[in-house]
Amino acid sequence: METLTRNNYIEGAFTGEGGGNRIDVLNPSRNTVIGDIPDSGTEVVDRAVASAKKAQKAWAKLPAIQRAGYLRKISAKIRENADEIAKTIVEEQGKIAPLAAVEAQFTADYFDYMAEWARRIEGEVISSDRPGENVFLLRQPIGVVAGILPWNFPFFLIARKAGPALVTGNTIVIKPSEETPLNALIFARLMAETDLPPGVINIVFGRGATTGKALSQHPDIGLISFTGSVATGSAIMREAATNITKVNLELGGKAPAIVLADADLDLAVKCVTMSRLLNSGQVCNAAERVYVEKKIADEFTQKLAKAMAATKVGDPASQGIEMGPLINKPGVQKIHEFVKNAVADGARVVTGGDFIELDNGNFYAPTVLSDVNEGMSVMRDEVFGPVLPVATVSGLDEAIERANDTTYGLTSSIYTTNINSAMRAINELDFGETYVNRENFEAMQGFHAGTRRSGIGGADGKHGLYEYTRTHVAYIQT
Repeated sequence: METLTRNNYIEGAFTGEGGGNRIDVLNPSRNTVIGDIPDSGTEVVDRAVASAKKAQKAWAKLPAIQRAGYLRKISAKIRENADEIAKTIVEEQGKIAPLAAVEAQFTADYFDYMAEWARRIEGEVISSDRPGENVFLLRQPIGVVAGILPWNFPFFLIARKAGPALVTGNTIVIKPSEETPLNALIFARLMAETDLPPGVINIVFGRGATTGKALSQHPDIGLISFTGSVATGSAIMREAATNITKVNLELGGKAPAIVLADADLDLAVKCVTMSRLLNSGQVCNAAERVYVEKKIADEFTQKLAKAMAATKVGDPASQGIEMGPLINKPGVQKIHEFVKNAVADGARVVTGGDFIELDNGNFYAPTVLSDVNEGMSVMRDEVFGPVLPVATVSGLDEAIERANDTTYGLTSSIYTTNINSAMRAINELDFGETYVNRENFEAMQGFHAGTRRSGIGGADGKHGLYEYTRTHVAYIQT
């Protein structure tokens, strides 16, 4: 990692700029500096976009199967360097080592999956009202895509945005999160080792207020694909509005988990715990609140608290650790404020509820709260950390009503052995995804999309692929 050139990657090469404002990259387990990156301004972004625009026409003219071949070369490079990538993710993001290894491999799998769509991009033949006329709907690339990445799955999100963009004929400018940029430097180095045409993928580093803003308001960007907070998503929409630029936004959630009296409680506890503590709770589709039927509430809460308290928290690089640190000091402090405010409003801490002092890192104890209500911020706002409020309900009707009482709409889950209850939940929960008797984690062939403040558009599968295309209808009179 120390040998990496910590500068932008434009038109197939690392740029020479090294001065100006630099951003320190911290290890969240110790809050020590492990690197730095430039805070790129408008001039750098202009060069990156110009590079992508210059490369896009020739890239789009390649048959899709040839574009897919480049994606497979990238995936092969990722697999060859998976250990280095995983170690870097652990260092800069605080993800536990096994999950970081999964992220590296899954990123390669995702590039391969998107490459498989090369022969499956389809248009339509539409019936005409005129004799002798044929109407065709074609799917064509949008042009230059801006991919603005989050810090929680920093390496995988490169593939989630670049994979569908490239296979459909677009080029891309990627801005990694300033919290976790070093894995993207490795990715750039690996691309430089392939014969990918210069300018097809460009990477610029910097803060959202500088680099992100310059991308969002750039007139030559055809699509902005962003994953992150509602506040930043709203800011991107405002910037994009000037040029009427298309946006694709995944903006978080407040996922409810419903546990009915007929559920397999051990399964529910296992899956809810996993869905809350994965990546230290820093996952947009993580279970954020639980509604448990009254007759099993005490038993479920006790089992859940026991499982959460047994979680091994510590240095994510160490063997056997199940949860690492939060991303930064403000993040862990924000989580503690949620807990303190809930307790002040009458909630009870069943387990956890405080910082874990370890190596000056950003650690917080897995926490379960009871005696909560919808008036509390911990039940209404996205916590994004290992804190789980548990509310009691009379049955499925109340659970669905309270679950839907939110401004978010990304994921939801239900635990029951009654298929009728499961189907009711699927039909009536106002969320983009519902998981039944399993943890909250999507498949690459699905469609990860939310409603309301959780975003616009979606990712993965056929529908995610087509987010990166525009339609072109041709009327042919013979």
